[in-house]
Amino acid sequence: MKHLILLVFALVLSSCFSTKKIAESTPKEEPKQVIEVKTETAPQAEETPVTIAIPEEAEVTPEVKETVVQETIIASPEAFSHNEWNKLLKQHVSEAGNVDYKSIKTNRKSLTNYIISLGENIPNDTWKKENKLVYWINAYNALTVDLILRNYPLQSIKDIKNPWEQRLWKLGNKWYSLEEIEHQILRKMDEPRIHFAIVCASYSCPKLQNEAFTASNLEAQLTNATKQFLSDKNRNDISQNNLKLSRIFKWFKKDFEQNGSLINFLNTYSDVSISEKANKSYLDYNWNLND
Repeated sequence: MKHLILLVFALVLSSCFSTKKIAESTPKEEPKQVIEVKTETAPQAEETPVTIAIPEEAEVTPEVKETVVQETIIASPEAFSHNEWNKLLKQHVSEAGNVDYKSIKTNRKSLTNYIISLGENIPNDTWKKENKLVYWINAYNALTVDLILRNYPLQSIKDIKNPWEQRLWKLGNKWYSLEEIEHQILRKMDEPRIHFAIVCASYSCPKLQNEAFTASNLEAQLTNATKQFLSDKNRNDISQNNLKLSRIFKWFKKDFEQNGSLINFLNTYSDVSISEKANKSYLDYNWNLND
C-alpha cells in the first residue's frame, strides 16, 4: 500500500514537471497592438427619387386608306340632237352675231329639215329641264330666222305684221307662235337668262350665238351670253353709280327679281360692282335687222 502511494505521487510529480517544461518551451505571444484606422466614408447624397417617364405604348391605329372620290359632273344627255342647227349657225352667223340671211336663204332646205325634226321630237315629261330649255331656246331662234326668211328682204322684224303672234310652225300636234314659246313656255321655266339666249332679229337684242345650245353645256352658255350682253356698250352702259340699261330689263323686270333685286342680278354677271343706289335709265331700242 505504501508502495502504491509512492508510485502515484511519483507520477503526479512527473506530470507537473512535463507540463511546466512545455510551457517554458512555448514562445510567448507579444500583445497585439491594435491600430484604429478611421475610414472616412463620403456622406451619401440624399437619394432623390428619379421619375423616369416611360412613354405609354402608342395606341396603334390601323391605317385607314381614305379613298378620295373625285366629284364627276355628269353632263345631261342630249334628248334631241341640234347638230343641224349648229351647222347652220357656224356657217351663216359671225362671232359678233350678225346673220347672213342671204346665204341662209340659199341653204333653206337645211333649216326646213331642222324645223321638221323639231316638230317630230317635241319635249315630253321624261325630258330634264336642261333639255327642255335647250329645245325651246333653239326652236325660238330657228323659227325667228325662218320668219325673217319668209319675209326677206326687209329692214326690221317690225316690218312684218304681228311677227310674234303668227302661228306658223307645227310642233307635235300644236301650232306655235314666237310669243307663246317665249311667254308661256320659256319664261315659266324660272331661268331669267333665257332673255340673253333668244333673239328677236334686231340690233338691240342679244346677239345670236353662232353655236346651238346644248344640255351638256347649257349653264356655261347661258352665263357667257349674259356676260356678253351686259358688257356690250352698245346694249348697256354700266358704271358703279349710273346705269343705262337695255329695255329688256324694264320689260321683264320681274324675271330678274326672282331671287333678289335687279342690281343683285346685274352684279352677279357684270364686271362692274354696282351700287344699290345707282341711277337707272333705259336706252332706246334699235329694231334694225341684225344682219
